[in-house]
Order: sequence, then structure tokens, then C-alpha cells
Amino acid sequence: MAASVLVVDDDPNLVRLMSKFLTLEGFAPVPASNGAEALKYLRGGGTASVILLDLRMPVMDGWTFRRQQREDPGLAGIPIVVLSGMEVDGIQDMDAAAAFHKPVSFPEVVGVVRRLCDQSR
Repeated sequence: MAASVLVVDDDPNLVRLMSKFLTLEGFAPVPASNGAEALKYLRGGGTASVILLDLRMPVMDGWTFRRQQREDPGLAGIPIVVLSGMEVDGIQDMDAAAAFHKPVSFPEVVGVVRRLCDQSR
């Protein structure tokens, strides 16, 4: 069974391209357009081995998502990889496994996702 990767970003083009690349590399991407949608998916029984997380999104931004994820014992252990179009001050406070500045290198992101999935086995 392919490891699922939750792709949380309000840019539908990035989500589509990242999902396509992840699929080609053997992962099962799950799209979410904001943090609230991602939390609803996870709290509704959805799974993710890794979360790719944008920071600036409508409805619920990445910082708020991460804070709520960390407060939920069932979700706190899922590693996040930040994908942001802005310089990321305070990224260390998010305890992210990695951070990429947009535009991202899809092969580099997938390499980090693969490493994180291998570590969790």
C-alpha cells in the first residue's frame, strides 16, 4: 500500500503538480486547500505519513493548523514539510522536518518525503 501524503496548499496548480509527481513516485497524495480541510480529513479517520504544508492560506493558515495538529495526540506525530512562498521566520518553532521556499524542486521534496516515510517504518 502506498504511503499517503497530505498536500495542504491553496494553490490548485501546485497541489495538482505535486500530486502528479508524488503519484509517479509511488505515493498516494491527498489534497487539501487549507488547514481546516486538512484537520477535518485527519480527524475524520484519514491518514497521512507526511504532511506538505503551505503557511499562508485562507480559512486556516499553516501555523494554526500545526498548533492544532500538535495539540491532538492522534495527529501530533505526523511529520510536516513546510512549502512557503515567503521567508519563514520562526520555522524552528513549528518543528518541521524540512522547509522549502517556493518555487520548490519537486524531486527534492519527494526525496524528503521518501526519507520520512522510510524512517517511520
